[in-house]
Amino acid sequence: MRQHRELVIDVRGMTCDHCARAVSEALRSVPGVEDVLEVSHAGGSARVFAGPDATAERIEQALARAGFQARVRHEAPAGAPAVIARPASDFDLIIVGGGSAGFAAAIRGSELGARIALVEGGTLGGTCVNVGCVPSKTLLRAAEANHRRTHHGFGGIPATDGRPDWALVRGQKDELVTELRHVRYWDVLRAYEAVTLVPQPATLASAHEVQLADGRTLSAGKTLITTGSSPWAPPIPGLAEAGYLDNAGAMALERLPDSLVVIGASAVGLELAQMFARLGVKVTILEVQPRIAPAEDPAIGDALGDYLGAEGLEVLVGVQIERVSRTNDGYTIHFRREARGHTAQADQLLVATGRRANTRGLGLEAVGVTRGQRGELVVNDHLQTASPDIYGAGDVLGDPMFVYVAAYGGSLAAENALRGNTWRYDLSAVPRVTFTDPAIASVGPTEIEMRARGEEPLVSHLPMEHVPRALAARDTRGFIKLIADRTTRRIVAAHILASEAGEMITESTLAIKAGLTVEDVTSMFHPYLTLSEGIKLAAQTFDKDVKTLSCCAA
Repeated sequence: MRQHRELVIDVRGMTCDHCARAVSEALRSVPGVEDVLEVSHAGGSARVFAGPDATAERIEQALARAGFQARVRHEAPAGAPAVIARPASDFDLIIVGGGSAGFAAAIRGSELGARIALVEGGTLGGTCVNVGCVPSKTLLRAAEANHRRTHHGFGGIPATDGRPDWALVRGQKDELVTELRHVRYWDVLRAYEAVTLVPQPATLASAHEVQLADGRTLSAGKTLITTGSSPWAPPIPGLAEAGYLDNAGAMALERLPDSLVVIGASAVGLELAQMFARLGVKVTILEVQPRIAPAEDPAIGDALGDYLGAEGLEVLVGVQIERVSRTNDGYTIHFRREARGHTAQADQLLVATGRRANTRGLGLEAVGVTRGQRGELVVNDHLQTASPDIYGAGDVLGDPMFVYVAAYGGSLAAENALRGNTWRYDLSAVPRVTFTDPAIASVGPTEIEMRARGEEPLVSHLPMEHVPRALAARDTRGFIKLIADRTTRRIVAAHILASEAGEMITESTLAIKAGLTVEDVTSMFHPYLTLSEGIKLAAQTFDKDVKTLSCCAA
């Protein structure tokens, strides 16, 4: 006769405490479930103590009736641990790297009942909160506020100009970073007693051992590498000798320069270039590709380049940088464009040409971990490296380097490491945002990429001048492009250039994830005078001329 056992259930769809209570009630309704041990909406899991009548099918059906997707994935006799059997080691999981991926992994491991060591030799929190997303976005908003003093579309609103107080703006940025580092990382860590923070650099001594800087060795059943990434600069003659700013250095400048050259016109370069320009700095952008934002739909790069030019930025594409020199008067960048030699001069030089994984000095080769051409960890779709007990997550895997992808990967890798390779790493619908003004937001392939694969997509293109909210805000810059499969009419991609494009992209991402068709999108209610209404209008554009519709036409 089958004995009582503890069941671990993965539950999708919980978003709050109310959802957790609904899951708990649904589980208690299942015959044979004697006790609900735990329900975690943050961890997406539940544990119950149950007899033989509580089959996986009954539990999953009960949760489905309550509106949740569920899967019973682990059964153990009552009293057994919720994770894999612990080896004779210090910890169940050692995480090397204390950024977004590492923290997500530590939290998930703790929720699973594991003993976690979080090893971080630098500043806790990683790139995003310290030198990436958080500081750059608050500075971008400050620069936008300064720009709007003299640039808006409304008559009767007085315009005032003036030099910003950079020291005060930068100080507010630093205060925000410090606050969030404590609130989102240090304070969070204190809530998880099973997580031990080890504030030291480390190398891998084996698949199960980590050597600390002070000579100590920590051991664990599994190891997870989440060491993130760092700015990378191309081997331009004279660049290393001259010195240059990366994104962190640029945001920490003690005073605003009079002029700035930015090498690189992808997300970081474009955001910081526009930010400094709006704070009164003369900015020149140099990009080797034929247009800025080269990873995006070509029409986005072309249009954004025109908008930046209209703000006074000098945007030069298709350049070949030959060398960099520096004197007391500043920097000189020598480059060729259209077969002619040119120079650009500035007080400061920002290099924003991408990032590379932090994998050097970890001892990876000695423990059987393979790296790619750019130094990134090579993993399978369970985030497992060539060394079976070592996993990787976050920027250390290479592109896409987004904080939300890192957090997702960290949680998934921790669970796979502790419970076996159950979950697959799914990047089928990953949105991305560049916080310029207008902003770029995209998900899915471009039509050029689809045609290169031999597909002929359906494409709709809606200028923002046809979106009522944009008209009301007197900002009709940009467009919405939706792409659908010609046979099924399912939405497969979206490319948006608009003032708040980042707030518009999630609907298209959900549409792709859920396999929604053009008709599914057009049949949904979209509140009038919202930018998200533009998604419906763009979907209608597949079959209609929206210029012939009334303001609220279905």
